[in-house]
Amino acid sequence: MLLAIKGLNHGGAERLVVDSARAGDHHRFRYEVAFVLAGSDALVGELDAASIRVTNLGAGRSLDLRWIVAFRRLLVHGRYAVVHFHLPYTAAVGRLVVLSLPRHLRPITLYTEHCLWNKVSPLVKMLNRATVRRDGALIAVSEAAKSSLPRGPRDMARVVVHGIDPATARQVVADRESVRAQIRKELAVPDGDLLVITVANLRSEKGYDVLLDVAHQAGLRGLPLRFAAAGQGDLEEELVERHQALGLGERFRLLGHRRDALALLAAADIVVLPSHQDGLPVVLMEALSVGATVVVTEVGGAPEVITTGVNGILVPPADPTALVDALALLSADADLRLRLGRTAFEKSGAFDGSDAFDVARASREIEGLYEELIAGGRRAGAGA
Repeated sequence: MLLAIKGLNHGGAERLVVDSARAGDHHRFRYEVAFVLAGSDALVGELDAASIRVTNLGAGRSLDLRWIVAFRRLLVHGRYAVVHFHLPYTAAVGRLVVLSLPRHLRPITLYTEHCLWNKVSPLVKMLNRATVRRDGALIAVSEAAKSSLPRGPRDMARVVVHGIDPATARQVVADRESVRAQIRKELAVPDGDLLVITVANLRSEKGYDVLLDVAHQAGLRGLPLRFAAAGQGDLEEELVERHQALGLGERFRLLGHRRDALALLAAADIVVLPSHQDGLPVVLMEALSVGATVVVTEVGGAPEVITTGVNGILVPPADPTALVDALALLSADADLRLRLGRTAFEKSGAFDGSDAFDVARASREIEGLYEELIAGGRRAGAGA
């Protein structure tokens, strides 16, 4: 069983691949992971610790196609029954590598769509569409991700809501008061101010342009809010310049990558996810599972799990004023924050042991699909 992905740096899809591999039934399946970009290896240690073999395919960048040779060699020697692609670039190119093998060596392939189909480069989208029906199955992480697919792929797709480890979330919730005190002290949040946390990589689709404007408007309105954002990415320099231009000072802190993201979410008075587009963010599932009060843009799979006024607040994307209005409402109403957070926790499944966002449940469902495909002998190239 080979899970193939472009990279293993910190990100939602990457986190799901690692967690799914670790949560899988290792008595029934031998899990391995391969990744394309040599320098994108931040999560490799977690797989090593779980005794899951990882292969670095050695590409220096996306256009470095030397990884194709390494991938083909891996497939020949590994004799995998199933190759499960994640993210469109790896799938689009990887299927061609699979199809280059002799028919008797071709593994069954399937693909998980983590984002929205139309939000990738035209070339990758074209190649992905031309080859996706060669797969035995297609998984989407949310109804929104499925709906974004073209008609043919959409007809073959099934939705599997992935998840997190709820036991870890319950432990963080049990320690919430000490976690909250520690984080607020570290971030020097004054008494009486509310801590607003965002956890997302510094990429354009995550809406940091809006978030900085929100922090600026909140300051102009005199709202008692301190912002902190955990994440890393290509936009860091640009965001630092914008931060300075807006004069945000200590009211908005860029924290870089944090290994304690779950603790940050549990310590927050409000969690904000201002994405312009998304599938179903792992961080949203994490925030709900620790009972955070969330404000999230109405994109991707967010409306599938958030009901405004019940377990969070949805706002339009790219609308700083609407987001500031939501923060103003929450900052003035502690009871509302408490009620939304409590309901978020209860509906997440972490509260009662149900499996709403349980990665083990998602792994079992996907493994059932593996078994169906293996039993049916659906080899790559059998599709239209």
